[in-house]
Amino acid sequence: MLMNRRRFLQLGAIGAAGASLGACANATRSATSPAPQDRGSRPNFIVIITDDQGYQDVGCYGSPDIRTPNLDRMAAEGVRFTDFYVAAPLCSPSRAALMTGCYPQRVSITSVLHPHSKIGLNPGEITIADMLKTRGYATACIGKWHLGHLPPFFPTRQGFDYYFGLLYSNDMFVNRDTNERGIPLMRGEEVIENPVVQETLTPRYTEEAVRFITDNKDRPFFLYVPHTAPHVPLHVSQRFAGRSKRGTYGDVIEEIDWSTGEILNALKRLGLDQNTLVTFTSDNGPWLAKGKDGGSALPLRDGKGTAWEGGMRVPAIMRWPGRIPSGSLCKEMALTIDLLPTLAGLAGVEPPSDRIIDGKDIWPLISSMPHAKTPHEAFFYYEGAGLCAVRSGKWKLIIPRKRTQRRSDGSAKETDVPLSLYDLNVDISETNDVSANHPAVVKRLLDLAERCRDDIGDSLQQREGKNVRPPGTSEG
Repeated sequence: MLMNRRRFLQLGAIGAAGASLGACANATRSATSPAPQDRGSRPNFIVIITDDQGYQDVGCYGSPDIRTPNLDRMAAEGVRFTDFYVAAPLCSPSRAALMTGCYPQRVSITSVLHPHSKIGLNPGEITIADMLKTRGYATACIGKWHLGHLPPFFPTRQGFDYYFGLLYSNDMFVNRDTNERGIPLMRGEEVIENPVVQETLTPRYTEEAVRFITDNKDRPFFLYVPHTAPHVPLHVSQRFAGRSKRGTYGDVIEEIDWSTGEILNALKRLGLDQNTLVTFTSDNGPWLAKGKDGGSALPLRDGKGTAWEGGMRVPAIMRWPGRIPSGSLCKEMALTIDLLPTLAGLAGVEPPSDRIIDGKDIWPLISSMPHAKTPHEAFFYYEGAGLCAVRSGKWKLIIPRKRTQRRSDGSAKETDVPLSLYDLNVDISETNDVSANHPAVVKRLLDLAERCRDDIGDSLQQREGKNVRPPGTSEG
C-alpha cells in the first residue's frame, strides 16, 4: 500500500529503503557519490523541459539552422549528455516518470491523457515537489502539467505551492464530455483565461518563473518549467516570429532559448548562480509526422511515439557553476527518472522507502567524477504499456512484435517488427542489425526483458507486472 502523502510530509527525511526492489529497479550497478552533507546545504533546483523537441534541435547538438546561444552557454558552463533518455516517447507517461522517478508503467500512466480522461497521477505518489517540501523548499510548476486535469490531480495537490499554465496539450481544444471549447490557462486552481492566447505563453511562463525565483531568493526552491512548446500547433510571440532559418518551429525554439537565458540571468542577478542546479531537456523526441512544424532527431532514427532512439533519446544540459566542471561531456546512459533520487541526495533527503523507485542518483555523472559509470545495467523502452526494446551498455535489442500504426485518415496498419540488435557506440542511427553475430548478447538482453515483464508488465504479451501501482481516479 502506498504511504499516505500527508504522512510522508510529516516524516520529513525518510530512512534507508526498506521495500524490496523489482526487476527493472534491480537491473543496476551502484555508483559512489558523496554524502548529502558534502554537497552543499539545500541548493535550488530548476528543471526546464520542452514538449516534442528533437535531439538535434539545439545548437550544441548540431542544429544547422536554429540559434540557441543560451543553451549553448549552459553546455559550455556545465555538462552536456549524449545518451540521456526519457522513460516514454509521449507526453503524459514521460512527465509521470520524471515526477515520480519511476517507469510510467509502474505508476500506471502509460498513455496520453485528454480533457475527457478520468484518471491522473495518483495523489498517493510522491513527486519531486512533495519530497523537497519536507526540506522546506518552495515549489512551483509553471507550464504544461498533463498529469490529470481534474482537481484531485492538480499540481497544487501534488506538492507544488504554486501553479501557472495549461493542464494538457495545446491541441486539445474540445472536452468530449462537456463540449467545452478552448484551452484554459490556470493560476493555482482557478481559470484566468479561456481560451488562452497561445502566442503569449512562453513570455508569460518566463515572467512567472523569474518572479518566483525573485520572491524565493532567500529560501531553497524547486522550480519546474514544463514548456507548452514546441508542441503543435506552433505559436510564437511577435518578437521572435520570422527570426529563424528553420521557420516557425525554429522561431519557437529560439524563444525558448531566450526564456532560458532570462532564467539564468535572474539567477546571476540575484546571486543564486553558485547554489542552483539548472537542468534543460525535452519530454520526448520530435513529432516527425508534422513535417516542417516538427523537429529533428538526427542522427537518431525516427521520433516521437516510437522506441527508436529518436523517440526517447533527448538533449540534456545541466549547469551549476562551481559544482559542475565547465564544458563537460557525459557519454554514459542517464534517464529523467534519475532526477528524483539525484535531487534528493543533493537536498539531503532520502527518496520514499515504502515503494520501488527506478531512478538512481547520477550525481557522479553530472559532476564528471573520474571513471563514473551509469548506475543502470539496463534501460527498458516502452511504447504505451508494450515493452519494445532494451539497452544494456552499448547494445540495444529491438524485441520482435507486431506494431499498429495509425494513418492520417484514422485507419490502422499492422506491421511486423523483427528482432534486431544494434551497437549504439558505432551505429547511433540503428541501421546495421548485428544480432546474428552476437547470440549471447541477444540472449542476455532477452533475459533482462523477461525480468522486466515480470516486474512491470508487457501489454504486447498480455503480461501484468507484479510491482505496479494504480493511477489516480476522479472518484478518489
